[in-house]
Amino acid sequence: MALVGQALLSGSIQVLCEKIASREFVDFFRARRLNHSLMDKLKVTLNTLHAVLNDAEEKQIVNLAVGVWLNDLKDAVFYAEDLVDEIDSEALRHEVKDQTKQTQVCNFLSTSRNPFNYKGMNGRIKELFERLERLAEQRNRLGLSEGIGRNVSQRTPTTSVVEEGFCPYGRDKDKENIKKLLLVSDNGSSSNFSVVPIVGMGGVGKTTLAQLLYNDEQVKEHFDIHAWTKGTSKEGTSEGRLRYDSLEIRLREQVRGKPFLFVLDDLWNESYDDWDRLRTLFTYGAKGSKVIVTTRSRRVASTVRNTIPIHDLEKLSDDDCWLLLAKHAFRNENSSAHPDLEEVGKKIARKCNGLPLASKTLGGLLGCNLDYKEWNYILDSNLWDLRHPNSVLPSLRLSYHYLPSYLKRCFAYCSIFPKGYELEKETVILLWVAEGLIPQSDSGNTMEEVGEGYFDELLSRSLFQRPRLDQPRFTMHDLINDLAKFVSGEFCFRLDLELSHEARKRVRHFSYVRGKFDTSSKFQPLDGVKYLHTFFPLSLTPYDTREGEVYVSNKVQDDFLPTQKYLRVISLSRYGNITHLPDSIGNHIHLRYIDLSYTTIKRLPDSVCTLYNLQTLLLLGCYSLVKLPADMRKLIHLRHLDIDRTGIKKMPVHMGRLKSLRTLTAFVLGKSTGSSIAELRELSHLRGKISILNLENVVRAIDALLKDKNDLNEVELQWGYKVLHDSVKERQVLEGLQPSVNLVKLTIRFYGGTSFPNWVGDSSFPNLQVMRLSGCSNCSSLPPVGRLPALKELYVEGMEFVTSVGVEFYGGNQPFQSLEKLQFWNMPKWEEWLPSPSGAERKLAHSSSFPGDN
Repeated sequence: MALVGQALLSGSIQVLCEKIASREFVDFFRARRLNHSLMDKLKVTLNTLHAVLNDAEEKQIVNLAVGVWLNDLKDAVFYAEDLVDEIDSEALRHEVKDQTKQTQVCNFLSTSRNPFNYKGMNGRIKELFERLERLAEQRNRLGLSEGIGRNVSQRTPTTSVVEEGFCPYGRDKDKENIKKLLLVSDNGSSSNFSVVPIVGMGGVGKTTLAQLLYNDEQVKEHFDIHAWTKGTSKEGTSEGRLRYDSLEIRLREQVRGKPFLFVLDDLWNESYDDWDRLRTLFTYGAKGSKVIVTTRSRRVASTVRNTIPIHDLEKLSDDDCWLLLAKHAFRNENSSAHPDLEEVGKKIARKCNGLPLASKTLGGLLGCNLDYKEWNYILDSNLWDLRHPNSVLPSLRLSYHYLPSYLKRCFAYCSIFPKGYELEKETVILLWVAEGLIPQSDSGNTMEEVGEGYFDELLSRSLFQRPRLDQPRFTMHDLINDLAKFVSGEFCFRLDLELSHEARKRVRHFSYVRGKFDTSSKFQPLDGVKYLHTFFPLSLTPYDTREGEVYVSNKVQDDFLPTQKYLRVISLSRYGNITHLPDSIGNHIHLRYIDLSYTTIKRLPDSVCTLYNLQTLLLLGCYSLVKLPADMRKLIHLRHLDIDRTGIKKMPVHMGRLKSLRTLTAFVLGKSTGSSIAELRELSHLRGKISILNLENVVRAIDALLKDKNDLNEVELQWGYKVLHDSVKERQVLEGLQPSVNLVKLTIRFYGGTSFPNWVGDSSFPNLQVMRLSGCSNCSSLPPVGRLPALKELYVEGMEFVTSVGVEFYGGNQPFQSLEKLQFWNMPKWEEWLPSPSGAERKLAHSSSFPGDN
């Protein structure tokens, strides 16, 4: 049970009190003669304030002074978090020092560039206590009471109905009418294509209707080319021009002479000149091509339409709103099983004002408590009577208001993502963890697993949505994005495209959309901001790293970022001019997350190894980076290290000491120095994928114990391309590198043995779906991959001496039941048993039969 409407900072206060009361914290304070009695008083004051949070969040709706008080309290709690984290970091520094016995390391730590000011810390604690005491006194004048509020069950939804949310309640007629237009080859247009404009207010279901049409089987079969893009935003015309450029290239390459269906979702650009340029591109397609445009603006619809009338998407009826709400509330159960809730539920549905988005989000809320009193309480909430601040609907305010506090914090943080941004689930979770929004779990689950549960719960409540079921990314509806921005208030600042406004001094989380050249003037709105926790650039369009680079002013990393001492998250990814980090990075003791992916960075300063709180270090695609700092073993809290596609030649010594590592995308073996493969034995929590490179330098592969790493589902094993092979030794090495039976994808490159060990292709790998064998030119036969029950894709390259493809390869009487793709390259002798390689590849693209069966 949790209090209704617990404020955003409830979780923060609870975590602070737990830290202050912990034995480790108390022992550290007493040993360093810090004022622990003052910390005890601070904890009492925090608990006093926590007790009135529920009443404060209720009363701020009608009393603006309470809202101001809450913001002051949030700012003070943020400051308290920074203070406690600073003390924690100093304790952690001593822990690392105690674990490291070498004299030179002790000397290095004792001369840290960021010495802890114990005397000044007592003064800062006293200042914070007095600040919170003033806020506690003000609560009485504001009439805030303890324990006011209602208890509601926070039952986590057992199943997600998001993917079934495409059920077209009230949209059958709309769908059929537009579908007929799409399937007609000639709509009377003199052009090769026709435009179908769909107009409606935000949240009415334009995108959902377009998705229904886009995924319809008849529609799919009617067109050769299908493409979907988010339209240009009214807030970002320059980004729109970039999208047009990308679209132009894609169209010229792919649609010439073919019938296509193209969806421009959420179009805002009213410029006829821009549309005329785009319209010219559509003429490359064949006669009968169609373009669906969804927009809130009739002016946009009038600009783009040619022969087909504008389709106005009306609101849903109250009955259809109820059907949609009930679907989400009862998780696909029949609502008749809850007759006491139907009457009040239908009244709530009428308040949804015909908007499917409101029905879905309220359904997600109501489904967490199937209790008549609570449903009636929501029906009578005074939030329905509020005006719509920043276009935030009352129904959406309610959906947020009744979230448990742990979800409120995570949801509000997502206001850093702009409208139309495609969320990567794993990235969002890592950011939540870095910002301290995910607590340590008592259930034994990792923070990432807890975060995944939070993400799925927000998804099930329709606060996140999946724009395309065949894609792993997620979005927030524009109105949900407005809600996140509204509830995050002045503490999250998103620098929207071509908008110049100053950030509030209290801002903690900052994001912006990258431009081609991000000059120092772009960051002027941050002048005076001193307490940033997040610095996060992002893009509204997927990046192709082969396309042009983007650049950021050197003043950002050399002048601005060094002044932000409280940063938890720094990203400079994809900036082509980032070649180094300043040594001062070691002063950022609060850092948990650094992303330098796809930069040209050449080295990391040694001071990175003093960032003892660091959890995530992303170096993906840093091709110029050839080595990691020598003292990486000190990063005892490091959980995710991505060094895939870098130039790193070997791992630093003692990598096995990083017991917290869960992600290690590559492990590079040096000839005689650096970490040996035995270090992998100690990394028992590895998951996801790993590439083990330069295996010619291995002595005993069994030391890695890959077989015991059940969460590693993707393994690449690679020897050097131009090395002197020892076939006997390499077979022994590969034998010892047998992965877990949970393996999903296996890649073996440049293996020099004459045959594969028995485990390669063995039926004991029931989950193996993808196998790649590349450059294994000494092997005389392929492994018996036909025995793999789940194999879907097989790629073989450079095996010049294949002589046996009989029962060993097929693996039994009914091999390759799941095979969908088979590709061979550079195999001169394969014609002996596959006389038509190109024909076989075409055959396999449409059939599960195996080439050579005939």
